[in-house]
Amino acid sequence: MAVLWGRRAARLGRGLWPCGRPGLPAEEGTLGGLCGPRRSSSASPREQDQDRRKDWGHVELLEVLQARVRQLQAESVSEVTVNRVDVARLPEHGSGDGGRQPPTKVQTGAEGGSPVHFVHWAKKLDKDKHMRETCRQRLEKQLQKQAQNLSFSSDLKRLHVEPQLLNKQLTTCLQGCVQEVPENPWEEQLAWVLQEAPRKLILDKKEGQGQQLNVRLTNRQQKILAFLKCCLLTGQESLAHHLVVTYHGKGKSQNLLTLDMYNTVMLGWARKGAFRELLYVFIMVKDAGFCPDLVSYAAALQCMGRQGPNAETIKRCLEQMSQEGLKLQEIFTTVPLCEEERAAVLKAVLKVKPTFKPPERPPCSVSTSKLLRDVYAKDGPVSYPKLHLPLETLWGLFKQQLRVELACSVHVKSVEKPVAESKEVRQARETLKVLRLQWEKALLEALRETKDRLEREAYKGLPSMFPFLCLLDEQEMVGMLLQTLQALPTQGESFMGLARDLGARTFARHEVQRQEFSGQVEALKRQYRQYLHLLASDTEVPEPCLPRQYWDALGVLEPPQEQPWPLPVQVELGSLLAEILVQAPKMPSDLTKPRGDSRLVPVLYHVYSFRNVYQIGFLKPHPAYVELLATAAEPTLTFEAVDVPMLCPPLPWTSPHTGAFLLSPTKLMRAVDGTMHHQRLLERCPPAALHGALDTLTQLGNCAWRVNGRVLDLVLELFQEEGCPKLGVPARPSEVAAPHEAALPSSTGLADKAELRRELARCLKEAREMHSLRTEALYRLSLAQHLRNRIFWLPHNMDFRGRTYPCPPHFNHLGNDLARALLEFAQGRPLGPHGLDWLKIHVVNLTGLKKREPLQARRAFAEEVMGDILDSADHPMTGRKWWMDSEEPWQTLACCMEIAKAVRTSDPAAYVSHLPVHQDGSCNGLQHYAALGRDSVGAASVNLEPAEVPQDVYSDVAAQVEFFRSLDARRGVRVAQVLEGFVTRKVVKQTVMTVVYGVTRYGGRLQIEKRLRELSDFPQEFLWEASQYLVRQVFRSLQEMFSGSRAIQHWLTESARLISHMGSAVEWVTPLGIPIIQPYHQAIKIKQGRSGLQSVSYSVNADSGLKPNKRKQRNGFPPNFIHSLDSTHMMLTALHCYREGLIFVSVHDCFWTHAADVPIMNQVCREQFVRLHSQPILQDLSSFLISRFCCSSRPQKLSQHLEDSKLRETLLAVPKPGSFDLERVKLSTFFFS
Repeated sequence: MAVLWGRRAARLGRGLWPCGRPGLPAEEGTLGGLCGPRRSSSASPREQDQDRRKDWGHVELLEVLQARVRQLQAESVSEVTVNRVDVARLPEHGSGDGGRQPPTKVQTGAEGGSPVHFVHWAKKLDKDKHMRETCRQRLEKQLQKQAQNLSFSSDLKRLHVEPQLLNKQLTTCLQGCVQEVPENPWEEQLAWVLQEAPRKLILDKKEGQGQQLNVRLTNRQQKILAFLKCCLLTGQESLAHHLVVTYHGKGKSQNLLTLDMYNTVMLGWARKGAFRELLYVFIMVKDAGFCPDLVSYAAALQCMGRQGPNAETIKRCLEQMSQEGLKLQEIFTTVPLCEEERAAVLKAVLKVKPTFKPPERPPCSVSTSKLLRDVYAKDGPVSYPKLHLPLETLWGLFKQQLRVELACSVHVKSVEKPVAESKEVRQARETLKVLRLQWEKALLEALRETKDRLEREAYKGLPSMFPFLCLLDEQEMVGMLLQTLQALPTQGESFMGLARDLGARTFARHEVQRQEFSGQVEALKRQYRQYLHLLASDTEVPEPCLPRQYWDALGVLEPPQEQPWPLPVQVELGSLLAEILVQAPKMPSDLTKPRGDSRLVPVLYHVYSFRNVYQIGFLKPHPAYVELLATAAEPTLTFEAVDVPMLCPPLPWTSPHTGAFLLSPTKLMRAVDGTMHHQRLLERCPPAALHGALDTLTQLGNCAWRVNGRVLDLVLELFQEEGCPKLGVPARPSEVAAPHEAALPSSTGLADKAELRRELARCLKEAREMHSLRTEALYRLSLAQHLRNRIFWLPHNMDFRGRTYPCPPHFNHLGNDLARALLEFAQGRPLGPHGLDWLKIHVVNLTGLKKREPLQARRAFAEEVMGDILDSADHPMTGRKWWMDSEEPWQTLACCMEIAKAVRTSDPAAYVSHLPVHQDGSCNGLQHYAALGRDSVGAASVNLEPAEVPQDVYSDVAAQVEFFRSLDARRGVRVAQVLEGFVTRKVVKQTVMTVVYGVTRYGGRLQIEKRLRELSDFPQEFLWEASQYLVRQVFRSLQEMFSGSRAIQHWLTESARLISHMGSAVEWVTPLGIPIIQPYHQAIKIKQGRSGLQSVSYSVNADSGLKPNKRKQRNGFPPNFIHSLDSTHMMLTALHCYREGLIFVSVHDCFWTHAADVPIMNQVCREQFVRLHSQPILQDLSSFLISRFCCSSRPQKLSQHLEDSKLRETLLAVPKPGSFDLERVKLSTFFFS
């Protein structure tokens, strides 16, 4: 019908053309202005479709619609030719017929006419005019809608303020409130709402749904809540209110709203003092069936405190709070309010209760853990260490770090060998400079267009990303995108990975800006300067205390913390920014041609690749851009501020939210993306229960470091040449062998082709690994060069098991041998009478040559090779190179240099040493198992029992396996005979080491197969059979040697199996009180929607609302529980060493301190291990698991009752301990050595 009408309209238009030349102005002809030059407005469907595709933007579409309406209005004129037609203006309010009404039809049958001839045409014209009128009205509506969209940014936007309520009484209340004229009707209506409004029983229903949490629903709610909070941060309270009103008025959408969302909007209006709008939200809270909580009443009181209402309204509000069981004092202790908001609430309360005083801050609680009583005891000698720097020096370092974090990024000069300044290089750099200026403009324009589009969505009541894009200045956002483009790997990056990174970086930058603009930075400056009096070398404090205690004693309230955006929000925001980054920047396809002669192509391409069976979107840079970057060889690297060590002591950890960096948000407990239950556990935990962990992390972060300049110079020399893989210095990727590129002859067989494919895959894998290693080394060495001659600090946090890690990822002491050799303590200690001996023992330990020898023999060996040690220190690259054959060559070289300096001084005992000396645990996991089970045989194998020489559990297991093999060989077992001479320590070590961490027989077999494959003389046809045989013998040997340990491991595994089978993740509490939950759940795929580039989906497997992954819960519990004991032992050692005045750091089960302090650290280490395992650890674990997972009353279902009974029975069957005496550990020299 539309096509038929279009053809008729076109014919009619041509029939009405005036005589003469087409294209005359409208004043000179009937319809010349419409049908002449504006052919794009013709009614031809084909032309119209072409123009719509051509004019895709809103402005072009508006022009087309305007022309179409004018044409239809003009075609409503009678078919009689008139002198002039005035095209009517569009109606302003969508009503009426426009300007001039069309004339009445010409009467047929007049003089000169033939009625019979015109009857048929008259009917057809009437029908056509009716159809055109209908079409005109429809187009006018579209035109008005489009005009509203285009004028959206400049016109006053009308938002929904008054809600649509479901409850009739509340609706009447709202209408009366709007219509009444009293001086202050809003206050009266608030009192009525508080007392009289009925409540619907919706909460019970929502709580019941919590047992089967819908992750997708939760993601939508998280996005809405984040949107509302973001609106408040950008000053768009009306937009947040509009969204809540929109959702509240829709039945299904209202179920998405939570009390937190209503409270968020109320707090926004409260800060503005907008009482009427706050009342609207309060009414919606009641209408939705929620009971206002402390945050709701805090918002109401804050608003009344700012607006100054009468006391009667405030009194009713406080009375209603009391009736609902809410205490006024708790507003000041539990609701997160800033100082200004607390003052407004207090102002309102004082109008009714003039004598009211907010509760004072409770005194700092003290941990009640038995293990920490000595740490926090005020009696006894205490000698907490101070830094070696004066107050003003530390204050200057603080200001440097503050500037770094306010800038959010650090520019570091690359240590790659600089290229020669040739004409080609200069031209490439100039081209990049010009292109980046163009990209900056293009990105800015694309960002503004995206914001305009999302703004329209937001004002339609959709939680778009618009307020998130308003958080940062547009120039800063563009700068972040340009930085991302510059740092993109040449092989590309996955779309999802880049999206997550962009979302997280946007939040981090916003959080820094929020603190700067809210005045928190100035408050931090005042508090930090006072805090430095505790650490500085030239200041004293009245009473020695821990950093956390001193910070709390300063009395400054912790400002409200903004929670990180949920993963769905970060992904959606990052996807938008990634889309802009792909679509906006363009470059000439051929940079060699003059400007304008080459077509523009995108700098980034979106492609798909496969990982296993999954199709993954990738963003890859254009080859011309990669080549341009390589030619320019820019000498600068850019890092995020949180990826670089700090230039001043970190903030002490005082809560799960506060600590480490000055402004940049840092999690106390690091977790995978999307995991929130760790944070919730920490927040619900009593503050005193976390003191041990908080103080340990603070103490580890307060250790000052410096770069070992001599070692760095040697490494840089190798790095800038060809590298040295033997010493851990990666070669350039170009050094990797490439596959043979000769064309294959046609006669090549399938086997040869398959072999070539394997060779190609191996070369590609090797090239990727080499590139990764080279990049890692480049970052580490560039940061080391950047920090040369500076003092820096490494803030720490922990994982879900309590194991501690430095926050800066690229340069820290948890790296490989090279990374550790580059670091030394910034604060030195004189060696004292025994320090030089410990340096000698340490250098021998690093070589790995005397593992089975006592300490005296190791020290004697160091004396024997003193010539090699001094030669290594003096001529590391040209001498005998003794240090290069060490297991840890670079650390050995650093120790050789330190020994050389010490022995060449007149008094070695007075030499100030900066080198950390290590003490390693002996298979630490098995040590904890042997102590838990009081296993005498196992304890002796892992050096819990004193001995003249160190015991090696790996050699003991290998000997036991060899004994079993010899027996089988004599019985004629073929595989046992083949393995003669191949059962060594190296073959079984990895499996023995990982058995304690839950390795299965399948995994153990693969480990042994890999070791056997490395033996050139082993018959490869027996690989599978031999590895299968050996893994059985290894497990059998461990069962005999560590019978108590294996029983405990089986008990833990079975307990976790039953708990996960009942639908719960395994939880426990460490002996220091840290709550732990295993983040292993069944993955669920979340479809975020479709961006402009691809559909966005990701898997979530770490949320507590998901079903547990039974296999991972079962296999992960034993190793994770042992890791938590390992971290507890380290924390106890760290806290007691700090109390003794030692500088202490750790790499899990490897403890570091100064050479002079090794005897003290060894004593503390052994004492704390004994104290830890003297606690009823397994009994306490059993009691906790019973109280947490076993029902107190009989379950209704028989199956649940049987599961509960089985779990209770298993948990009560705690393995019986053996007879080993733990006090013997204190006498063991090689427990840690």
